Amino acid sequence: MTNMEQLTVTGRHLNKTYQQGQVSIPALVDVSLDIPKGDFVCLSGPSGSGKTTLLNILSGLDTPTHGEIEIDGQRVDKMSKADLADMRLSKIGFVFQAYNLIPVLSAQENVEFVMQLQGVSSAERAKKARAIIKEVGLEGLENRRPGDLSGGQQQRVAVARAIVSEPSLILADEPTANLDSHTAESLMELLRTMNEEHGVTFLFSTHDKLVMDYSKRLIKLHDGRIESDNLNSDQLSVISDQASKL
Repeated sequence: MTNMEQLTVTGRHLNKTYQQGQVSIPALVDVSLDIPKGDFVCLSGPSGSGKTTLLNILSGLDTPTHGEIEIDGQRVDKMSKADLADMRLSKIGFVFQAYNLIPVLSAQENVEFVMQLQGVSSAERAKKARAIIKEVGLEGLENRRPGDLSGGQQQRVAVARAIVSEPSLILADEPTANLDSHTAESLMELLRTMNEEHGVTFLFSTHDKLVMDYSKRLIKLHDGRIESDNLNSDQLSVISDQASKL
């Protein structure tokens, strides 16, 4: 078992039940998982399997009916709404399939937005934003608004915004859904580089096999339960190759 101080996320016996009139609909059933710091994890499964529900619960955007959640050792399920908002602001970055950029702001202003909410000085915001924009391959596009960027470029702005404040965890809900295959592969290369160079923990929810192939670990959900939780077979091959050289 991984030491607690090395874990970014811990979930214990998570259950979520929705009520529709007199009918109870289980969305999650006794889900437990540990996500170590620096992991690159994919949640997969058919529609209705509980992927997005689990992502929302782990981020504090939704609350479990039962169960415990910790992020960096802090009990998320016990937090007030104000503390949850502060925790998300300081510890979690979000990447959505719809990009969720602010259309009236430039690319740099969008990247700076979370830091502005955190109270970072304007000079420091600009410095960090320009550096991360360059890192994601958008140097020279800082002043363009989202409407003047391609879908792939908008998603890179979203990634830059998510990572610039150095969160513990980045949650990505179907991040390649609106991208063509070439752009999607380029995005996943970028995210893997961010994971390896910045040590940020990534958790994806996806139907996309490309995202699954890039992930180090695959958690498959079915009817709200974890069906399997394994290292990616490619990752197992890498580990085996490394072990054979020892």
